[in-house]
Amino acid sequence: MVAEVVLHSILPPVRSADFLVRPYVAASSSSSAACGRSSSLLLRLRPRPRPTRLRAPAGALRSLASMSPESPLVHDVCASAVTAGVALGLLRFWEELAKRGVFEQKLNRKLVHISIGLAFMLFWPLFSSGSRAPFLAAVAPGINAIRMVLMGLGILRNDAMVKSMSRHGDYRELLKGPFYYACTITLATSIFWRTSPIGIAAICNLCAGDGMADIIGRRFGHHKLPYNPNKSIAGSLAMVFAGFIASVGYMHYFHSFGFVNESWGMAMRFFFVSLAAAFVESLPISSQLDDNLTVPFTSLLFAGLVF
Repeated sequence: MVAEVVLHSILPPVRSADFLVRPYVAASSSSSAACGRSSSLLLRLRPRPRPTRLRAPAGALRSLASMSPESPLVHDVCASAVTAGVALGLLRFWEELAKRGVFEQKLNRKLVHISIGLAFMLFWPLFSSGSRAPFLAAVAPGINAIRMVLMGLGILRNDAMVKSMSRHGDYRELLKGPFYYACTITLATSIFWRTSPIGIAAICNLCAGDGMADIIGRRFGHHKLPYNPNKSIAGSLAMVFAGFIASVGYMHYFHSFGFVNESWGMAMRFFFVSLAAAFVESLPISSQLDDNLTVPFTSLLFAGLVF
């Protein structure tokens, strides 16, 4: 007992809790922090699992890509729908005028003759450069050709259209001139397209040239041709210059989109093609056959030689 008192008086009191617990707690907290840092480092270094992706067949992917909004096919289908809608609306416009008797029947027919083909060519730049573009562009005149056959056979009836496109109001006339007209534009579009001056010359001489020849010839054609009393000098000259001016105008129009390279040489070739088409149109055999057949045939043949 005396010894314990002597020891307590010499040594300071020791707090067992501080001596035993605090160093342990500090060590455990430092070790847990180190473990936390190491575990977070391991989580960062560990590769994350990639999500599983469902793979579609290659054919399905190609079909979906072809139907995307950026696809040339979808673009050309939309352009074809717009072109067909405008052409149909223009036809309905002339039908309504013919029904109301705004113009004389022959004049109304020639206005349809001039405007439809030339307005149709204005929409060619809407189409893409794909291989299916000319065929989709030819859908509108192709449908019109089928309509001419159905109405010419009496299967479909449309008195206003017959009146606006026939010479004497007979629906069977649609199987000749109007049908040849629609077939010419369809073939020139699908075969020659906007990069060839041959198709431009054929359509321009058919629409502008032949149309203006009849309009001018009926009003100012007092001087007849010596080899054909049914044709006039004024009408033939009007056909040459109208077909030539329309051809040069569309040459410049398509050149602005980069489809053709305009030049004075090409313009002179257009003039010779229009001159040849006007000469064949003035022959008596042209009236016996049909102007809508001989004029584009001559234009295609002669343009194929000079271009």
